[in-house]
This record gives sequence, C-alpha cells and structure tokens, in this order.
Amino acid sequence: MNIPIQNIKQRFEIIGNDPRLITAIETAYKIAASDISALIIGESGVGKESIPKIIHQYSHRKHANYFALNCGAIPEGTIDSELFGHEKGAFTGAIQARAGHFEKADKGTLFLDEVGELPLSTQVRLLRVLESGEFIRVGSSKVQKTDVRIIAATNVDIQKALDTKKFREDLYYRLCSVQIFLPPLRERGNDILLLFRKFASEFGTKYRRPNIQLDETGKKFVLNCRWKGNIRELRSIVERLSILEMDPQISEQTILKLSPNLNSRLPMVVSKDSSEDSLLNDREVLYKLLFDMKRELNDLRDLVLEILNQKDSALKLDSKDSIVKRLFGKESSEKVELSESEKISYPNEKKIETIDSDQNDYRFVEELEDHPQSLQEKEIEMIKSALSRSKGKRRLAAKELGISERTLYRKIKSYNLSNDEVLD
Repeated sequence: MNIPIQNIKQRFEIIGNDPRLITAIETAYKIAASDISALIIGESGVGKESIPKIIHQYSHRKHANYFALNCGAIPEGTIDSELFGHEKGAFTGAIQARAGHFEKADKGTLFLDEVGELPLSTQVRLLRVLESGEFIRVGSSKVQKTDVRIIAATNVDIQKALDTKKFREDLYYRLCSVQIFLPPLRERGNDILLLFRKFASEFGTKYRRPNIQLDETGKKFVLNCRWKGNIRELRSIVERLSILEMDPQISEQTILKLSPNLNSRLPMVVSKDSSEDSLLNDREVLYKLLFDMKRELNDLRDLVLEILNQKDSALKLDSKDSIVKRLFGKESSEKVELSESEKISYPNEKKIETIDSDQNDYRFVEELEDHPQSLQEKEIEMIKSALSRSKGKRRLAAKELGISERTLYRKIKSYNLSNDEVLD
C-alpha cells in the first residue's frame, strides 16, 4: 500500500519526522477504510486530535458529520445528555427534547477526547453503543439505533485506571481494537526545531514582525526542555517571544527571561505509590543515617577525651576548622603522644590508648566508668582558660572555642562567671 505521508502531513499541518509519529500516521491511514474503533494514547498537547481527522477524511464516512467531544470538560451530571440526548422534563432545565452527539453523528465519526474521564455509569452506556449501536435518551425508554464510528483518546495511564477500577476493562478492549501512540514532544528531537520554525513563521505573519530564530544556545535549550505541555506549550512560548522580543535572534537567556518557569532539566520520574520496595529503600536510608551519626558521635567522644588528657596550662585548643578536620578524616602532620605527667588522672578512670594521629584513629581500650567531673564543670574550665589566654577578649576566646561570641556571652552569664574568675 502506497501511503501518501507527505500529502497527509501537509493537509493536516502535521510537522515532524519522528519515526513514531510517522507510524501513527500510517496506522491511521490503514484503518481509515474500515469501521474499526481506535484508541489514541499520548500526553496532553501532543496533537491527538489530528489522528481522528485523518481517519475520518480517508474513510467512506468523509461526507457525513464529524464531531469531537472533550469528555473531561463536561460536568458529570450532563455528560449523558451530551452523548445520548434527553427528553423534555428529564431533569431540571430540560425544557425541550434534545438530540445527543450519537444521534447527530449518525453515519459519521465521533471523536471522544479524554475518554478516561468518563464516569463509570456513562462507560456502561457507551459500551452498549459500541457493541450493538443502541442507545436511550435520558428520561426516555425508547431504544434508538445509530451508525457511528468511535475514535477515542486519553492522556491518563490507562493500565493504572484499569487496575484501580476507574475504567472498565471490557470497554477498554472494545475501544482499543487498534491502539495508536503519539510520543511526547521532548522525545521527538529535531522535530522541536521544526515546530519552532513553523510557529515563528506563523506568528511573524500574523503580527507583522520579523520571524524569530534560535541561536545555538537557544537550540540546545529547547531540545533539552521537558515540555510538560508539549506542542501546546511550545506554541505559546513562540507566540510570546514573537510579540515581546525585539531582537529576532533568540538565545537561552532570552527564553528564560520571558519564561522563567521553563525547566531545561528533565526530572527523574518517581512513582507516588508506596510499594514495599520503596519502603525498604527508605528504611535502608534511615539505617545508614543512624550508623553515620553513631560513627560521628564516637569520633567526637574520642576527640573530647584526647583534649581532657592534656594539661590546661599546656593546652593548645584546636580551632573550629582543625576539629572538623579531625572529625572527618583529614590528616595531621604532628603526632599526639602524651607523657604520664601531662595527663589528668582520675580515680576511676581506665587507660586510653592513643596512636599516631596520621592514621586519625583514636580507639577506646576501655570506656570511662564514673567520670568525677561533670561536662558543665569542664565547660566552665575551658571557657575560663580561653578567656584567660585571650586576656578577657571574648571575641578571640569565642573564636578559639569554635563558638559564636553571643553563645560565649550567654554561657558566661548562665555560669555567673565574674571578671576576677575569668582572669584568675
């Protein structure tokens, strides 16, 4: 079969050479001569409305009516009336009888866009039309016949809708005699540049402005954009640029200036389902965090015990940066080897082994049992020592202790340290 792809693309103003797009056009042309129903799958804004037009125009129904109905835009309470019609007095406001789309499209084609939004009660009635060609107006008991070809489209995850019972499985198989998929714009590569050029020419003529063109940064940017709204979003941005931008050369910065919310990075898709695997992964992350915290606390305890083993008079307190280096594995050029006279001895303390600090590894031989001094007392001693060495200058003492001057002032006040005690 010789399929006039270029003629179809020109007739229906379809731009692009993506293989999946060409396959969709070929499939539409092949099934046009039959009355088989078809389901078009694709995200919102990919151009699904072009496929049923191709099917209708190349079918024997091309001289009859063609109707397109967006099921997602009609309130649930009136969708049955729109599709099947109603009798006078069938509901409040039904002042006269009205024919529905199935009745109007007899011998023609009816395109049901966003069919996944139909309520379950309407799905049952639609299935009956597909199987027997029969329908009943709202408020009537008379069965009517219709000869309509139905083409449906949806942007929802149809498999998920089937699993959650939001879409009837029997209706899906009846609609999906042939499935046609249209790829999202972000996966169509250079088709994006062709569409940009087409829209630029269209709006340049419409607004009597020079046609805008993308420079190299602009081309790279649009090719990497997510295009959540697909062709519809691209068209809107090109129109905005054509009207507002004086320079016809469009760069990445120009696009971002007029469309700051346009994201050039494709986000990682994360399922919202709280499956067992995702729960296990979350648990593993929490365990890792807890183990990392435990290791860091052990390192901090080792460092504090090293400081406690040095005489206050000979203590050279590390700066904040030096302490961080020790905690997170940075090497030091000096060795920490303390003589017995340099250590503070406590009655109930057991020995602590210190090894070469080049390895940055301080390990407990035996843990302290009953420490005779509280942490508060030791903190007071360290504050007094730091203030003494800095001659009462709190800014220098705070820097030496690795805390803010405000925190040091608060601790001095809370411990009721007088100037005589500090400079003693």
